[in-house]
Amino acid sequence: MNFAWAKRPTAAAFALSALLGLAACGRPAAAPEDLARNAAESAAFMKQNASEEGVQTLPSGLQYKVVASGPAGGVSPDRNDLVKVDYEGTLTDGTVFDSSFKRGAPAIFSPEGVVPGWTEALQMMKPGDEWILFLPPELGYGEMGGPPMIPGNAVLVFRLKLLDVAPVPGGGRGVGQAMG
Repeated sequence: MNFAWAKRPTAAAFALSALLGLAACGRPAAAPEDLARNAAESAAFMKQNASEEGVQTLPSGLQYKVVASGPAGGVSPDRNDLVKVDYEGTLTDGTVFDSSFKRGAPAIFSPEGVVPGWTEALQMMKPGDEWILFLPPELGYGEMGGPPMIPGNAVLVFRLKLLDVAPVPGGGRGVGQAMG
């Protein structure tokens, strides 16, 4: 398989890294009453969502729903591999805060370089899989949120399609094993 895409970072990858890295910035926290209200609303959403048809809940609290499955025999990425994905991130009210689909440019990054919910989900996915992820605040941006679009303690909903995986040499498996 041609991994030329894995050798050149894209503007979309930098934009995704910047957006997903916002949680680490030292911004002032939201008002305690707003954080408490958002935490309660997020907990209620996750509880109700867990009973929706097709939604799976993992021990970490991550919820996902399989929209489409890729071809059999694909290999899930390790946390250090490079992945190529299309995605759209929304709040529970449907507000879109980022979308590679709208930009027309997939993102390329390592699963270990994004929010914990993505890291966990990507390592379970195979190329061609498309899932809807429901990230509780602690697996997304937590109390800090991602101002101005993402409030603290918000559930994040992502439509995530894993397009390809480029194994990193020495990452725990041989390159020939990954793309079967």
